[in-house]
Amino acid sequence: MPILEVIALNAKDAEAAQAGGAHRLELVADMASDGLTPSIATFKEVQKAVDLPIRVMLRDAKGFAPGNLKQLRRQAWELREAGATEFVLGFLDAENEIDEGVTLNLVAELEGCAWTFHRALDNSADVFRSWASVQTLGCDTVLAAGSAKGVEDGMENLKKLVAQSPPALLVGGGLQQRHVAELLAAGVTGFHVGSAVRPQGWDSPVSSASVREWVNRLV
Repeated sequence: MPILEVIALNAKDAEAAQAGGAHRLELVADMASDGLTPSIATFKEVQKAVDLPIRVMLRDAKGFAPGNLKQLRRQAWELREAGATEFVLGFLDAENEIDEGVTLNLVAELEGCAWTFHRALDNSADVFRSWASVQTLGCDTVLAAGSAKGVEDGMENLKKLVAQSPPALLVGGGLQQRHVAELLAAGVTGFHVGSAVRPQGWDSPVSSASVREWVNRLV
């Protein structure tokens, strides 16, 4: 069955996403930096507010290199201690290739956890070469738009990537409702939205009605 993952910044977002029928959350902080690791306190508030699966972002700087890998590992451990069991991460090296070493260094803290390799893939030198690299890292999901420019530009790449799964392809990044039917027909079963369910933009909370519209598209 197709799933809808919604970006949440706090418990209010999470509650609205659940009320609208979302299947999973991606919990982040600071969307001005494209999503960083949330605080332990925020994770606990969200965990208490909803019973949806929560994938927690592990990212501490803009771009796709870690700011402080040691600190990220500590945050991962602390989040696991707080009850987190699912995560989102991914890194590129200076040549915009998948940084397998750095990624696996952080994944070492996540034994037994499900995790998503995020849109670093779209910003890599070659999305297909990068997909092959990511397949070896142990993630169960890859979040991608098929292009750094977004789903509209990456549609044909997405159709090729979904044919190469596993891991599962989760499509997000400029995703619009008009893209859904074409992606479903291509075999995509994962959809990821953030601003698309915030009618007033990132400064406003998730709209449960908007989430429901998206869920209904997947039926």
